[in-house]
Amino acid sequence: MALISLLLLACTGPDVAGGDSAAPAGRAFPDGFSWGASMAGFQVDPGCPTLPAGQCEDPHSDWYVWVTDPDLIAEPGNHLSGQPLSDGPGHWELYGADFARARDELHLGSLRNSIEWSRLFPDDPGDVQTVDELAAYADPDAVAAYHAYFSAMRDAGLEPMVTLNHYTIPTWLHDAKGCHEDLSTCEDRGWLDGERFLKHIELYAGFCAREYGEEIDLWLTLNEPLAVVLSGYLMPSEDRTNPPGVIDPDAAFAVMLAQIEAHARMYDAIHAWDDTAQVGAAPNLAAVAPKVPGDADDELGVEHFDYLYNRVFLNGTVRGEWDPDLDGVVDEVREDLIGRTDFVGVNYYTQITVDGLGFPVFGSVPIFDFLPVGGFWTSYPQGLTEVLDIADDYGLPIYITENGTSTWDVDATDAFLLPHLSALADAIDAGADVRGYYYWSLLDNYEWNHGMAMEFGLYDVDSTTKTRTARPMALDYAEIARTNALPAE
Repeated sequence: MALISLLLLACTGPDVAGGDSAAPAGRAFPDGFSWGASMAGFQVDPGCPTLPAGQCEDPHSDWYVWVTDPDLIAEPGNHLSGQPLSDGPGHWELYGADFARARDELHLGSLRNSIEWSRLFPDDPGDVQTVDELAAYADPDAVAAYHAYFSAMRDAGLEPMVTLNHYTIPTWLHDAKGCHEDLSTCEDRGWLDGERFLKHIELYAGFCAREYGEEIDLWLTLNEPLAVVLSGYLMPSEDRTNPPGVIDPDAAFAVMLAQIEAHARMYDAIHAWDDTAQVGAAPNLAAVAPKVPGDADDELGVEHFDYLYNRVFLNGTVRGEWDPDLDGVVDEVREDLIGRTDFVGVNYYTQITVDGLGFPVFGSVPIFDFLPVGGFWTSYPQGLTEVLDIADDYGLPIYITENGTSTWDVDATDAFLLPHLSALADAIDAGADVRGYYYWSLLDNYEWNHGMAMEFGLYDVDSTTKTRTARPMALDYAEIARTNALPAE
């Protein structure tokens, strides 16, 4: 496969686009299949080479506080890099050139990025009740900047897929530091604030649909709901800490349920303003295996992990199944939840090995009777077929909204890209209605608590000069996108 990279590196401009020296197409994807790459605003916006930090960075989100507050950084259990956001790729300023690369060099047809809620609404709008009332509080410069951003993306021939909540919450809704110090006494509790939070995220979604609905057709409400639950409220670790970074099982499970309700309300709000919208979410689904195949506790742990991790959110937002005590038994089918998804987004990275314990870890959730073992970043390509089989159970179109690697000391095309895309093709051949694949990420970005240490980008980014350099795998991905097919063997 490395031969494809060499062939493409030997070509420039029209020769690459025309494919005169490209390898012949092999296993084809469906006509109209969307090839793209994903980003998140918090991760790619900062680091502008000429714009002042106050314009480039967004200081009004809980994540900004989480990664910049000296006291939080100094606390070892938060696992924060302390790296300044100014080391980021500066996409907020450089997006025009990044769009051109995605189109001309990678042959992509779509990009995914997020709107940052706290950019649009840096200040508390108070007890507003309607989208029209909320609109009066929107920052006009941010509103215009996002219009310019999406117009430029479309002018580049790239279809926007837009995430409304990619983890970050405005500081007026979530006091990251205060809630980390004492979750029981902090005033602005984010996901735990019940109706206050749900109302605001619903109105925010409606505002975005009203303002940007002419430019955006594909919407994602939430990114990786379970990542917020696990790393924010249940099992913060070196792999990921998310504000408020506490261990509180009751809070964690309350957030799980609130996310289902939030998605449904955001879905309704978007459709109220944009009747052509397609709305989904991007849960992180994991392949799962028992620690000891055939062991009764491990096999039961696999079943329970799959339910809690992969299915509870989808069951609620697609089928309306409501399981408030998370015991695996549906208490009711709620009409205000059922059918609130037009497509299923899938973020896929790894297989989780489960050690079944035979007893609950948390008494309030008896089927949480397992522990995950092993690293989160274990590459398991065939797991993509397995999680797509899960997603296909819901009878909706599917998009791979994230799938990526940060391992570049091997031939990443052979080790990562081709095996995963082959697994994707297997799922499509088996009947899964997969409409597109978005690699994570277009650029090296500020990877949350890790800073710039984890490099997922199709483009390497120099933190000082902001220079983008295509990795060899990016050129192979470009050829697959151009031909809509895997290379011939």
